[in-house]
Amino acid sequence: MVDYAMLADGDRVLIAVSGGIDSLVLARVLQLWKTRAPISYTLHSIHIDMQPDNDGPGTVARSVQAALQRQGLPCTILPAAWTPDEEAVGKGRVKDVCFQCARSRRTQLFAHARKHQYHILALGHHRDDIIETFFLNMLHAGNLSTMVPRQQLFSGRLSIIRPLAYLSKQQVRGIGWDLSLQAIRSNCPLSEKTARCRVHEIVSTIEERLPGAREHIFAALANIRPDYLLDRHYRNDYAD
Repeated sequence: MVDYAMLADGDRVLIAVSGGIDSLVLARVLQLWKTRAPISYTLHSIHIDMQPDNDGPGTVARSVQAALQRQGLPCTILPAAWTPDEEAVGKGRVKDVCFQCARSRRTQLFAHARKHQYHILALGHHRDDIIETFFLNMLHAGNLSTMVPRQQLFSGRLSIIRPLAYLSKQQVRGIGWDLSLQAIRSNCPLSEKTARCRVHEIVSTIEERLPGAREHIFAALANIRPDYLLDRHYRNDYAD
């Protein structure tokens, strides 16, 4: 948080909580830090309800809200603006479904933050997420990029922060255990079939064969040597 100047005095912070251990740990860490930090900031959580009931929030959403309220953190539940239809899921269009779902949820989060004047959106991504996103973009989109610990959007009107960016998934789980937090399982029908799951398996295999590889990959993302990457716009001055 210090390296990337994530928080400042008077910030209004919106925490996106899915119910997974990562976002639950993030919410608790930001609460604990608030009691110790030399600054004052406001916290509020939000959960996008992917499967609302006919008469209100769905089972997962209610469980997430209850877990956060037990910690004294208010939680807003928003019914998802878009949910995948059974036909798309049945046809196995996983990539298209996941992309549209993620984009819709992100749009809702941005809109809610803007409407209620939150200029910080906190997300629970950790080091393994950042590494796997790098591989995803390289293998599926053909570019070298990943998520960053702090990112400014809309001309600086909104900043995304990822305070868990330096922690591995294992470390996050350890913190969750120490804080007696329990993950609330998602009811996503594609949770075990995504491209990210396959990339996770690839990175895990690399780590098994080359212990410590994740740390080196993460370090490489901040040790970029552009002169030793291909440049399709390169012009050979001696070609003439």
